[in-house]
Amino acid sequence: MAAYLISDVSARDPAALEIYRTRAADSIARYGGRYLVRGGAIEPLEGDWRPRMVVVVEFPDIDRARAWYRSAEYAEALAVRDAALSRKLIMLEGVEPPI
Repeated sequence: MAAYLISDVSARDPAALEIYRTRAADSIARYGGRYLVRGGAIEPLEGDWRPRMVVVVEFPDIDRARAWYRSAEYAEALAVRDAALSRKLIMLEGVEPPI
């Protein structure tokens, strides 16, 4: 069953953000992940959540998502994360497709 990472991101430093994005994207691909959403227009519909940028990444399963998050490859991106951005990040499992 697929797993998803959802980030609510606020950029801090454009140069550091580009380094982070490149390193994160490379590491995500190595673990079988793919971007479903990477920025784009946001239209709030309900509640008081006002994210600046949303990123959604899909992994084949929760174990691959966890392995990526704890990986040495992603650690290289984390080395510049705090300079690049602030964020809220969650990981969740998808649902089985209907038969």
